[in-house]
Amino acid sequence: MSRVGKKPISLPAGVKLRWEAPVLTVQGPKGSHSFTLAEGFSIVQEGSQIQVVRSSEEKSARALHGTYRALIQNAVKGVSEGFQRTLELVGIGYKAEMKGNDVLLLTLGYSHDIAFVLPSGIKAQIVTERGQNLKIALESTDKQLVGQVASMLRALRPPDPYKGKGVRYSEEVIRLKAGKAKGKGKK
Repeated sequence: MSRVGKKPISLPAGVKLRWEAPVLTVQGPKGSHSFTLAEGFSIVQEGSQIQVVRSSEEKSARALHGTYRALIQNAVKGVSEGFQRTLELVGIGYKAEMKGNDVLLLTLGYSHDIAFVLPSGIKAQIVTERGQNLKIALESTDKQLVGQVASMLRALRPPDPYKGKGVRYSEEVIRLKAGKAKGKGKK
């Protein structure tokens, strides 16, 4: 039995759920999400609580039960509150600026600037605070999309293990390696 799949999902105020088998649509103040559930799954709504119900005990159905419940929970949270991920640019001369609404221009120590085109559904904001590293705040209603874009931005210049320079998540802790021992072994 799926422990995650059996838990009910509570709908906050302002969030509407429309179930037209097999398509589920979640609408809220920040946007809407729709996805298709596999055959054999249904949604039961009682007041402001919804439950994902599977019709069979097949292995594939049991495997997807908790996954669908988690996807619906993330969609409900996304359309009501949204998801945010913050990246930090650590390094001298590392810069970021927005060109229009969907292009992020990054200077990350390479011989050229990088123009990163943001997918639709993502909003980026450059945060500058005096004495702090430059930060990029990503926001969307889709949890998977925020994580994917943050991962792609981090992959442009991952943190250096010796100095810690690069693009990192704001909550990420980098364990620095020790450098070469100067004069070791000489007499």
